[in-house]
Amino acid sequence: QVQLVESGGGLVQPGGSLRLSCAASGFTFSSYAMSWYRQAPGKERELVARITSAGGSTNYADSVKGRFTISRDNAKNTLYLQMDSLKPEDTAIYYCNAVGRSWGTMYAYWGQGTQVTVSS
Repeated sequence: QVQLVESGGGLVQPGGSLRLSCAASGFTFSSYAMSWYRQAPGKERELVARITSAGGSTNYADSVKGRFTISRDNAKNTLYLQMDSLKPEDTAIYYCNAVGRSWGTMYAYWGQGTQVTVSS
């Protein structure tokens, strides 16, 4: 039922850009706060950026602030992450995450991830 499908990852040179997308289905997308997480080999999964359900507020990890932009299109049930000025340390699997609460129960959904590799 619930699906989060990331796309847009790939290989890019340092200083380059990528735009990730997360297509959501099976739940009320517009009622959920959304986030991008990433996980590099040997490291814990970390929060990259988050956005409120209506898109009115965003937050970023210090490591990506000023370079990444999270956005959403609730009419298209899609979350985006624009990544500019990419660095090798941005190399990771990037995951789309949805969080919402209904009748006292917290719901969290994850996508399968998309690989981003920044290398010369």
